[in-house]
Amino acid sequence: MISENFEDAFENIPVASKMDLKCALEECSMALNLFLNNKFSEALELLRPWSKDSMYHALGYSTILVMQAAMTFEQQDIQMGISTMKEALQTCQRFRKRSTVVESLSNLVSKQSVDQLSEEEMHAEICYAECLLQKAALTFVQDENMINFIKGGLKIRTSYQIYKECHQVLQMTQGSKSKNETYHQFEGGVNLGIGAFNLMLSLLPGRILRLLEFIGFSGNRELGLCQLREGASGSSLRAILCTFTLLVYHTYVSLILGTGEASLQEADRLLEPYLQKFPNGSIILFYAARIDILKGNFEKAQLRFQECIAAQQEWKQIHHLCYWELMWCYTFQQNWLQAYRYADLLSKESRWSKAIYVFQKAAILCMLPEDDLKRTGEDIVSLFRQVDGLKQRIAGKSIPTEKFAVRKARRYASSQPVKLILPALEMMYVWNGFAIVGQRADLTENLLVTIEKEETALQNETNRSEYYMDDVCMLQLLKGLCLKHLGRLMQAELCFSKVIQSEKQIKYDTYLVPFTLYELGLLYKKQDEREKAIRYIETAKNNYKEYSMESRLHFRIHAALDSLKVSPASTP
Repeated sequence: MISENFEDAFENIPVASKMDLKCALEECSMALNLFLNNKFSEALELLRPWSKDSMYHALGYSTILVMQAAMTFEQQDIQMGISTMKEALQTCQRFRKRSTVVESLSNLVSKQSVDQLSEEEMHAEICYAECLLQKAALTFVQDENMINFIKGGLKIRTSYQIYKECHQVLQMTQGSKSKNETYHQFEGGVNLGIGAFNLMLSLLPGRILRLLEFIGFSGNRELGLCQLREGASGSSLRAILCTFTLLVYHTYVSLILGTGEASLQEADRLLEPYLQKFPNGSIILFYAARIDILKGNFEKAQLRFQECIAAQQEWKQIHHLCYWELMWCYTFQQNWLQAYRYADLLSKESRWSKAIYVFQKAAILCMLPEDDLKRTGEDIVSLFRQVDGLKQRIAGKSIPTEKFAVRKARRYASSQPVKLILPALEMMYVWNGFAIVGQRADLTENLLVTIEKEETALQNETNRSEYYMDDVCMLQLLKGLCLKHLGRLMQAELCFSKVIQSEKQIKYDTYLVPFTLYELGLLYKKQDEREKAIRYIETAKNNYKEYSMESRLHFRIHAALDSLKVSPASTP
């Protein structure tokens, strides 16, 4: 990349008077190093002077603003991100070979047209596609109206087309063009685009793909991972973006939208060189801590998150990400007072999802002993009653996890509230937390004790509420998960079966049955009973509709069937 002493060199860089591709790539590389060293505004300052005249400056500058918008969720940041992206697109457009997309779609890729493409024009295509993709992502977040959603979808298609063409250009020029530094940068751009697209599309359940009408789009997960790995191992500007994409996939996506089988060895290996080079980089430290969590090293993760918080003060949103993770760390350990501290900080400081933060805070307070609760001075009932008014809409839809929180909080709406049973543990399941805490037998045992204590209290309840069976079944699901992770598979199977047998008596939490069928399927998978696993997971997929967090379960089902190697064609 750039020599290690780039920091001192930065002080006296004159603003260049002309900017060719090579200089632009060097400056962007410098800006990237500043960014990874927590010098966010300095990185922007370095890119700003040329952001209207150089495609790489434009792309880099707008990418940082888009990242900021995605983290703050502040309307003005989102607006700023979108308008800078528009400018970046115009800048890239000026360097592209043709002005009309239609023309370029039909003519771009033939041997002779590839030979006529200048190096600059090749890079303009890739930068344009990258800007388009980011702008589309922000459009989704920014506005409720469906027109924008469709516009966003079309932009994504155009972006995907350009990437596919650039990939063809790459294959055709593999032998011919001199393999100089800028060619490798182009290659990195193709790796990132083709990789991210294939990975993203491979996660989507068939029905969502059909909904988006991505004709001719099919994501090949292996191809996606392979392209990203290739990009991450290179030395291009996009190497770090390929690395981050793989890290997000291994440390978040595969857990929340998958079966929870993350490749932590790969995540470690990818992060290691960056930890060496940027030992105080807050984004790097954040991933290191997240990997510790997934390994079950919660105590080590807690220290790393504190380092990450101390590393910089400029982007507070990174602190918020740490608070969220710390809240779960303490939840896994059932250290409810500390978990409350972080939930409280989030509900006061972060804009991401007030409804979830307030629900989470109230849910954690439910777990505290009476005396501790009094000392916090909080009122659980009034917190739950605030949740409904805090929900937001994205791309015209409310967020599934928020809808779930609102639905659960309704039990406190009437003048005689019916208390929720272990809501913090139920939320932990929603975020697939049992798959994480399951690494630690000691903590899983402790959770089991908490669940069984609640189970006994519920059975001894003389005055049963209308939610009684829902609560019983929810506890059975959570208990089954603990037992599964403790290796007591027969008992786990019994718990899951109880939920499924009680289907007719569940009044409100209808999500319990399809989710339990899925968990039972995973349990059979664990015991190598493949046919049975597929049968239960398919039942969850095909026989249930209109329940909470349905799309999240469909993502997980898609991942599970994929791991059982079932081709989606066989299902209606």
